[in-house]
Amino acid sequence: MQFKRDPIIAQATAVGKAGIGVVRISGEGLNPLLNKLFKKSITPRVASLIHLRDENFQSIDQGLLIYFSAPNSFTGEDVIEFHGHGGVLVMNLVIQRLIELGKDLGLRLAKPGEFSERAFLNGKIDLAQAEAIADLIDANSIAAIKSANRSLSGEFSKKINRLVEQLTHLRMLVEATLDFPEEEIEFLESANAEQQWQDIHDALQTVLHASKQGALLKNGALVVLAGAPNVGKSSLLNQLAQQEIAIVTPIAGTTRDRIREEIYLDGIPLHIIDTAGLRESDDVVEKIGIERSWSAMGDADIILFLRDASIINQADSDLLLQEIKNSLELENHQSAHLIEVWNKKDQVNLLDKNLLYISAKTGDGIENLKEQLLQALGWEKHSDNIILARQRHLDSLNIALVHIHQAHKYLSLGNASLELFAEELRLAQEELGEITGKLLPDELLGKIFSSFCIGK
Repeated sequence: MQFKRDPIIAQATAVGKAGIGVVRISGEGLNPLLNKLFKKSITPRVASLIHLRDENFQSIDQGLLIYFSAPNSFTGEDVIEFHGHGGVLVMNLVIQRLIELGKDLGLRLAKPGEFSERAFLNGKIDLAQAEAIADLIDANSIAAIKSANRSLSGEFSKKINRLVEQLTHLRMLVEATLDFPEEEIEFLESANAEQQWQDIHDALQTVLHASKQGALLKNGALVVLAGAPNVGKSSLLNQLAQQEIAIVTPIAGTTRDRIREEIYLDGIPLHIIDTAGLRESDDVVEKIGIERSWSAMGDADIILFLRDASIINQADSDLLLQEIKNSLELENHQSAHLIEVWNKKDQVNLLDKNLLYISAKTGDGIENLKEQLLQALGWEKHSDNIILARQRHLDSLNIALVHIHQAHKYLSLGNASLELFAEELRLAQEELGEITGKLLPDELLGKIFSSFCIGK
């Protein structure tokens, strides 16, 4: 049973001063409102000039009115758009007046993401495509824009749907064998189950890999600069940011708190944190900064451990590095990449080819360091198959892969375990169905769309 939804309204363009502002209305049966706005008959998808006036017939704004009749619209419902001037006050007056004119229809302000949600519920787009709309708006690099557009066009969904089809086909063969045991069908041979499983496994691995690349492009990584005082952490931050973010002095302990800056490497956002130098201190403020340094490393994707290459005796740095390793192990955070960086290259004559040298002062070696960062993150340049995945996509893909592996264990046991094999295939299929929204609880749908902007 489908319930009639209230018509909704919102500003579709960003709030602020602009040459143009767009107000969008979506709902079922908007003709009564359309007749109030435009006395003549209006042709769908053709712009018409109107004067929007208040109840006293005073002009509020003039602009273009465009009508999209259901189901040929973004939401699948009737849609009216008013394209007027983009001032904050004038847009508010336009919305207020349109709500008054649509009062009999129950016109109300839209909730965040409600237009996209209706497009999803009306079958115009699936959930992965709806999320791609928000990702396209939030994209902070050209690579992210390209990836979001691929998902919006349905490339990601097609890959998922293809996997679901393969799983369905294999399940049908298994269940047919279970339903007709008297036929003595040798399933493992007649259905070529092993090869079918391998095809599904390989395709899922490919999608998961592309999704991990996309998640990296979308979310970036946290990089923490760590080490003893005066090894050049703040200078490195300034060098990476290409501006004077942190204060640099010869005085040890200048940095008392975490300093955060965002940079982009090959389109990937890296959140760089410069931390207080790690040492024993009686200074109350510095001790707090050092505690925050340790805390930051516990959250890091990459820790750049800086050493002063001009110092011959590295015993203290060795002890500090071991302390960091012990701390990461204690916190079960061994997934963090720990990279040793030997700073002050400009003050060293003989270099060890096995070590990573830089000069945060001159910039020498910085490009090599950037390449090391990208390699540590597993980034593959110039890939056209990246999927701008969200964490929930990665979670579902990983869980589906676990079920696929478990299914293979049952498959290897022969026909006696085919029922368990089929069950694992079903569970994998359900996880994949959650990505496109075919098998997703309503409360999770609400949470996803609530993160969208109002006009979407």
